[in-house]
Amino acid sequence: MRHSLMFASLAGLATPLAAQEVEEQGEEAAGNEILLIHNGPRDYIVVEGGVLGKPLSDRADPVRYIWEPDQGTGQRVENIVRDLPGWQQFRRSDARSANPTSQGLTARGMGGNAASRTLLILDGVPQSDPFGGWVNWTAFDSLYLKGMRIIDGGGRGADGPGALAGTIQISTRRGGSHASLAYGSRNSVDADAHLSLDAGEGDITVTGNYSRGDGFVPILAGKRGLADGPAAYQSYGMGARFVTHVGDIGRIEAAIRAFDDRRSRGLPFSDNRNSGADASFRVLKDIGGMSSMLLAYAQLREFASEFGAVSADRATVTPTLDQYAVPSTGLGARFEVRPIEGGFYNDRELRLGLDWRRTSGKTRENSNFVAGAPTRSRDAGGLTETIGGYAEWSADADRVNLAISGRVDHWSIRNGRRLETNIGGTVRSDDRFSDRSGWQWTGRAAVNWWFADPVRLKLSAYRGWRLPTLNELYRPFRLGADATAANEALAPETMVGGQVKLESNLDKAEIGLTFFYNRLDDAIANVTLGQGPGLFPSVGFVAEGGVYRQRQNLDSIRSKGVEFDASIDLSREIVLNLGYAFVDARVRGSVVALMLDGLRPAQVPKHAGRVGASWKVDGFHGDATLRYIGKQSEDDANIRSLGDALTADIGLGYDLSERLRIDLRGENIFNARVEAAISSTGIIERANPRTLWLGVRYNFD
Repeated sequence: MRHSLMFASLAGLATPLAAQEVEEQGEEAAGNEILLIHNGPRDYIVVEGGVLGKPLSDRADPVRYIWEPDQGTGQRVENIVRDLPGWQQFRRSDARSANPTSQGLTARGMGGNAASRTLLILDGVPQSDPFGGWVNWTAFDSLYLKGMRIIDGGGRGADGPGALAGTIQISTRRGGSHASLAYGSRNSVDADAHLSLDAGEGDITVTGNYSRGDGFVPILAGKRGLADGPAAYQSYGMGARFVTHVGDIGRIEAAIRAFDDRRSRGLPFSDNRNSGADASFRVLKDIGGMSSMLLAYAQLREFASEFGAVSADRATVTPTLDQYAVPSTGLGARFEVRPIEGGFYNDRELRLGLDWRRTSGKTRENSNFVAGAPTRSRDAGGLTETIGGYAEWSADADRVNLAISGRVDHWSIRNGRRLETNIGGTVRSDDRFSDRSGWQWTGRAAVNWWFADPVRLKLSAYRGWRLPTLNELYRPFRLGADATAANEALAPETMVGGQVKLESNLDKAEIGLTFFYNRLDDAIANVTLGQGPGLFPSVGFVAEGGVYRQRQNLDSIRSKGVEFDASIDLSREIVLNLGYAFVDARVRGSVVALMLDGLRPAQVPKHAGRVGASWKVDGFHGDATLRYIGKQSEDDANIRSLGDALTADIGLGYDLSERLRIDLRGENIFNARVEAAISSTGIIERANPRTLWLGVRYNFD
């Protein structure tokens, strides 16, 4: 972003303003918070209509912004995240073919299983699934994004529990109306619309999307059998957000959205469905000269999935598990006040806040099929709750920015139960687990030092923590011949770490180089404890070739590495983007998991990087990206290896008029082999084959 061009959102209208124009508004921007974010020669000025300004601590912390990310036809929100150096989903597959339970968000080698170890927030509301901790990526495809705010490293008090490796905050846009439609390979369709209307003293924004495709066959060609077919998918979402000002109350925001996502894994008895609805209510008000915010939200989720056993010749599939209902609920509230508020005219800030979150849910499933009918059932779940308070102090001095934050939380795990019965008969087991509770603390300190223009040094140290999910605590599961038992005694994960970042903001280049070290204590992982054939606790019989695992707290996962990112203006029309992450993550095993000591966590590549370019000239625009992901292990024992992959994406477009745009996009255009999973019998599943899109977009404004 050039020094003369800043992003502004004034009363919900996204309009670029020159820095001088924003300064001239000053007090005339009534009811708007103006914040200058120091970034060397490229200071960012953000005008937020009545919203709490970006915290002053952003000047000290290693925070990155993505303003108005490209949401052209065929694009997905998760694709924006995957290009952040060091950030990844648990598996390589995207939301069109992956099982939703494998799509936890993590960073910097903090792997082990599919629960998220980074925090994803949408307009102030945490987004991890209340039962399993994964991310429902299709739920975001209907959004019209204003931007993303990425905080590397955990421990920021205002973010709350779960922000171990970092936080991504997504904000949605007001104003503007558009519609787009794209048609792609394998009869794929992506459609979305965004409509903004005046409503009295405020406005209402309505969004919607629809996506479907016949899908590709996940199993590699040489290993397929008669049972293997394409993994079809279909999803839709819709939402509405109402914003207004009400007299002395202040600014009021109310939002609601819903989604439904259905996918097949390419085999009989492999369908899954994920649906949900969210509602939130936020009030922003000046109290005695202090900005304040009150937020309340509710999340409802419903998940279902089928599993089958495939014969050796992959000709037939028999049902093994019907997870027919996984209802869960997330409730939460937050209050924040700023007795001292930083921003355009103040070099100090104090934030104080309280928040509460409760998650509850259970899994209902049938198993042990005989002649196609289940003979056993399971009902397992519970409730977790956290309540905490935080404080954050930020200050600016000559060439130095400081930020210190901390919070204390009380956590509890209650009502844990796992009931197993013979269908239509006796109770096999009825385990009721003891309630537990405790205290955890979070802290972070950050310094930004302008030691030589235009170069600055950012130092930060942090401590964060995460409660185990209800899924990790109470639900055993099977994947092929492998079986994994739950563990109701799991302890919370805690992480300490630090990072050093060098940033340089030159006239035509922004460059960042980060060195980090993290230690995740009591890391929850799926630990191998035995080999089939045999009977094992909580899961029953494991066939020959299968592996028995249980979720365990490891001593720690220790991760160190380097991240590099750069954006270079090669000319007024061409921008080059570079990103690379080297992550050396190792397990430190306990007595139970001693065999894992020194190995890499599952699904963590050592190398990942990308080279991209974008351009726009005379109505034509385009982008091209090369991505590389290194080898990684499918399992905790590092026996099953997934190969590295180099993929290429390209997009070309033309503005037919000021309102009408046409796009041609290609994903993995050379159809590189991207290995996503490997079974105990050596069957390899692939992800993200070549996909071509042709789309149009029309702006009504």
